[in-house]
Amino acid sequence: MAAVPGGRRSGPAAGARFFCTAGRGLEPFLMREVRSRLAATQVEYISGKVFFTTCSDLNMLKKLKSAERLFLLIKKQLPFNVSSVSKGKIFNEMQRLTNDDPESWLNAISIWKNLLELDAKKVKLSQKNANPLKRKVEENDIIAKKLKTAQMQEIQENKECQMEKQIEEETLEQGNFTTKRDKSQEELQNDVAEAVDTQKQNDLTFRVSCRCSGAIAKTFTAQIFIHLSDIYCVVGIPVFRVPLASRAYIKTAGLRSTIAWAMSSLAEIKAGAVVLDPMCGLGTILLEAAKEWPDVYYMGADVSDSQLLGACDNLKAAGLKDKIELLKASVIELPLPSESVDTIISDIPFGKKFKLGKDIKHIIQEMERVLRVGGTIVLLLSEDHHRRLKSCEESSVPLNSKGSRTDKPGSTECLNPEEKAAISEPASSSFAASNQECLDRMPPFGSLVPVECYRVSLGKTDALIYKYKKSHSPGQ
Repeated sequence: MAAVPGGRRSGPAAGARFFCTAGRGLEPFLMREVRSRLAATQVEYISGKVFFTTCSDLNMLKKLKSAERLFLLIKKQLPFNVSSVSKGKIFNEMQRLTNDDPESWLNAISIWKNLLELDAKKVKLSQKNANPLKRKVEENDIIAKKLKTAQMQEIQENKECQMEKQIEEETLEQGNFTTKRDKSQEELQNDVAEAVDTQKQNDLTFRVSCRCSGAIAKTFTAQIFIHLSDIYCVVGIPVFRVPLASRAYIKTAGLRSTIAWAMSSLAEIKAGAVVLDPMCGLGTILLEAAKEWPDVYYMGADVSDSQLLGACDNLKAAGLKDKIELLKASVIELPLPSESVDTIISDIPFGKKFKLGKDIKHIIQEMERVLRVGGTIVLLLSEDHHRRLKSCEESSVPLNSKGSRTDKPGSTECLNPEEKAAISEPASSSFAASNQECLDRMPPFGSLVPVECYRVSLGKTDALIYKYKKSHSPGQ
């Protein structure tokens, strides 16, 4: 993922403190992304949330791909003690939590207001520059309408003068009509003036909600925005109404978009490369990859007609039909020459909705066949897939898998980026230890050497993202 220089200069001058929610296990991906895309500093995380400081504007913040939702941080602190089961006393403690430091609220709302005003100015300027001719035509139409209205009023006045001798009832009726017209005009002017005044005031409104977990959730519920747990208290303002994870360009959702993007970010996709998803389903992985890395040749294969139709609809909706080629083919008999693909990214079905039909060993062997030496495979595996692959016999030349990983970028390097001081050391060590344990349990599969592993949550179940590198051609 390429950083965008200069995109952060138009935001808050001193930088603002934000936090994003993330699916469990995606925190390392989000930390890397905010550093790369937003040039963020003071990056740290707790489970399910990543905190950072950036000068980026709303347009850049909207581009985050591995986050669920974005918040402007007001306060983050240790949890307060629940000294009583009384809801009233707990409410008073929550009130103190939010009211003890009004300056933090004022600062956060001021930053939020500046972000929104800057975004509105950019939109207005863009519309102004894009439609100068349309604006001129509209101005001419307004002038013509005003002239026509004046002429109609003059004619009406002449008619009224000629009808002065008519009976009194008609005169009264006309007077009533004129009065109603004047009142309507007066009400319209008042509405316009009120709207202008409202716009000048720049009033801000936002939704407030609360989510509780841990011991406090058993005794208290509320309708304000505070994240409370047994570990921390976080208060923030949601920046966008729609979650960042909701992709406008995906018509029918398949795999979670944040997971698909995270897998693509591991694949080392380069311009001009050939990227394949041999079990593409609805094409979510290919869509996420093509949006981020456009100068690449993408292919998707699947045996299901319904899945390919859904993928085709998604490609059309995203405007990527010409960027991604779809073909009906079996993952164990791909119609591709050996060593013809640079990168393979795939979500292997867990067997609940779509059965594999063949053992996963044959699927991985076919992927290994079409992958070039030095190429990358990124797979989303279930726990069952992981156990089956682990039990498979190694059919390649014996490799020192532990040694091969230490000489290459692995999970330890990725999970502990350069700015180690900004990361909570206990949390970082926990992530690294957990993922390294998964990596150590997985031996090489033929010429495919595992180099990174991440345990992620899919909601009701967990899964493993494995990254492999092809070290040599089979048989050598």
